[in-house]
Amino acid sequence: MPHLAIEYSANLDGRPDIDALCERLLKTVLETGLFEIGAVRVRAFRADHYAIADKLPENAFVDLNFRIGKGRTADEKKRTGEAIFAAATEVLSPLFATPHFALSLEIREIDAELSWKKNAIHPRLRGK
Repeated sequence: MPHLAIEYSANLDGRPDIDALCERLLKTVLETGLFEIGAVRVRAFRADHYAIADKLPENAFVDLNFRIGKGRTADEKKRTGEAIFAAATEVLSPLFATPHFALSLEIREIDAELSWKKNAIHPRLRGK
């Protein structure tokens, strides 16, 4: 159930390579060794409407929301968050050259009793 959603302000179009960010974050999540490849999703959503801080048109954001199922220790979750945040910071580093960019990450645990899934990718990747 590891789903990483990237929400970003529309004024970032063309500045960071969002495809490269998705690829890098997928690689980072898999490198933790805590998540099965067939379950990981990384996707990006452009926010066309937003108001940031003092409303300067240069103000921009990337918000990362990582939803995971239960079963990892606090240390594993912290290490995962630190790895994701470091990778995102590296990819987005040029944006920090101005005082108009904000990056955030939150990890959320999903209650299994309130989450429904059907995945045909798992059997294929498991060789079944």
